[in-house]
Amino acid sequence: MAPSARRLVVLIDGRSGTGKTTLGNALAARLGAQIVHLDDVYPGWDGLRAAAEAVVTDVLGTPSGYRRWDWTTSEPDGWTAVDPRLPIVVEGCGALSRASAPLASFRVWLEADDATRWERSIRRDGEVFAREWERWAAQEATFIATEQPVSLADVVVRT
Repeated sequence: MAPSARRLVVLIDGRSGTGKTTLGNALAARLGAQIVHLDDVYPGWDGLRAAAEAVVTDVLGTPSGYRRWDWTTSEPDGWTAVDPRLPIVVEGCGALSRASAPLASFRVWLEADDATRWERSIRRDGEVFAREWERWAAQEATFIATEQPVSLADVVVRT
């Protein structure tokens, strides 16, 4: 699906704790847009790459939507439809890839220093994320090295 005058598509990416969800929620409210949080899409702690692919094939594909992930049961939990006619904001690490960038109207990369990211992430998600921090950070590093999302962004914001 190529970028279209019919629908505004904003992709917000960055490592954990950079403020993607905060910015995504605020921007979606301001634009009257739907929002997709990749935290609802990642199929578990090893699912960053799968969610990045789902942005292209499912969220921005046809039919537009995504398979929710139930973090409590560690299983898929149904399909959430997304209206392909309405503006959409997609936020999460993996949102901005070489495959998704051409589908977007506007692309944002967020950055913050490691200590700030850690504090924000642990305050938000607690001990569960603290235990998974290194595992998740390794996926982020691999994704960033492979996809180079900062080079795809229209704007880079330090939070």
